[in-house]
Amino acid sequence: MKHYLDSSEYIDWNHPLVLAKAAELAESGLSDDAIAKRCFEFVRDSIKHSWDYRMNPVTCKASEVLIHGTGYCYAKSHLLAALLRANALPAGLCYQRLTVETDGPPYCLHGLNAVYLKQHGWYRIDARGNKPGVVAEFSPPIEKLAFQ
Repeated sequence: MKHYLDSSEYIDWNHPLVLAKAAELAESGLSDDAIAKRCFEFVRDSIKHSWDYRMNPVTCKASEVLIHGTGYCYAKSHLLAALLRANALPAGLCYQRLTVETDGPPYCLHGLNAVYLKQHGWYRIDARGNKPGVVAEFSPPIEKLAFQ
């Protein structure tokens, strides 16, 4: 599990602002599940999806996403992994290949996360951001991802 707790170039949970936000989200002695849910909901609801809001700059590092308040799905997943790892919750990156318009090409790559919850094991979560037709929730053990 150590690999899923590490800081890296893009999941830079040791950045002071990321550490401060992670500590804020874990206040009040919450359970691991409650901390994971708060981290998920913060990224899903407070960080704007760059495409939906037509925002710049294009961010990638977790700290950049937090500073600028925007990111594409993969960037938001970097921030969510960083917040979870800063709270000693193992987290990884996951990807889905999605069709852009129909049931075939062209395709795009969508980024999301998996978090290890003691009670449930690995649980996938998608903090992309909800909008009409896209609804992701945190409700273990049932996965409610943005896209099927």
